[in-house]
Amino acid sequence: MPPLVGLAVAVVAVSTSAILVEWSGAPSLVKALYRVVFTTALLLPVALVRPSDRAAFGDIGGRDLLLAAVSGVALAVHFASWFESLRWTSVAASVTLVQAQPLFVVAGAWALLDERVGRRTVVGIGVALAGMSVMSVGDALVGAEPAITGPDPLYGNTLAVLGAAAAAAYVLLGRSLRQRLPLLPYVVVVYTTCALALLAATLARGHPLLGYGTEEWLLFLAMAAGPGVFGHTVINWALAHVESSVVSVSLLGEPVGSTILAMALLAEYPSLVTVGGGAVVLAGVITTARARKS
Repeated sequence: MPPLVGLAVAVVAVSTSAILVEWSGAPSLVKALYRVVFTTALLLPVALVRPSDRAAFGDIGGRDLLLAAVSGVALAVHFASWFESLRWTSVAASVTLVQAQPLFVVAGAWALLDERVGRRTVVGIGVALAGMSVMSVGDALVGAEPAITGPDPLYGNTLAVLGAAAAAAYVLLGRSLRQRLPLLPYVVVVYTTCALALLAATLARGHPLLGYGTEEWLLFLAMAAGPGVFGHTVINWALAHVESSVVSVSLLGEPVGSTILAMALLAEYPSLVTVGGGAVVLAGVITTARARKS
C-alpha cells in the first residue's frame, strides 16, 4: 500500500474515534482500557506469527523496555484524559485541542533533545496557543449554550490539552525506539504497558470490568479495529515511509472529520467561537510543522 494512501486511511479511521467514544455509555477509563486491550489482542497474533517479529521481542534491551513502559504510561494518560474530556466539552473543541500535540513535541524536543527552535516555529506555537485560548474561554465569555459547548467546556478543554501533552511525550519517547524496533513488537510492548496502567486506574476508581451490554462490547471492539489498528498503528507504520512533518499536518484532518461526523451522527454543531478558534489552532500547528521541515 502506498504510504500516502495508508496515511489517508489512518486519518479517516482516527476521525471516528470521538464518535465511538461518545456513543459508549461506559466510564471513560473502561472505554480507554478495552480499546487498548482489544487493539493489542488484534495485533499480538500477527506479531507472533512473523519470525522476524518474534525474534525482535527477545532482542529488546532493558533500557528500551523501560522507555517503552514510560511511553505506554504516557499513552494511557493521553487516552484517559482525552476520553474524559469528551464528556465535558464539544467534539470539535476536544479533538482540535488534543491534536495540538505537535506544539508539545517541539517544546519537549527543545528542552530535552536540545533541538533548535526557529522564529517561524515560535510564531506557529504562539498562533496555536492564541487559538487554544479562544477555544477554551471564548464560549464562556459570549455566553454560549451548554448544549453547544458541553456541560463544563473549560474543564473538558483542559483535559484535552493534557491529552495533547501526554501524546507528545509518547511521540518523543517513541521516536528513538522506532529507529531500533520493528513496528509490531514496538506497539505491542507499548500497548500492553498502556493497558496495564489503564487497568490499575480503572480498578483504583472502582469501575466494573464486566457487566456491559453487547452494544458496548461492539463499540470497544470498533474503537480497537478502527482508530486503533487502522488508525494509530498505520500512522506508526507511515512514519517509517513519510516525513514526520507530513504526518503531523495530515493528522489535522482528524478534527475536521470528527466535527463533520459529530454534526451528522450526534447533531452536535460547534459554535462560531469554537470553529474560529479551531481554525487558528490548526493554522498554528501547520506553521509549526512546516517550520520544522524547513
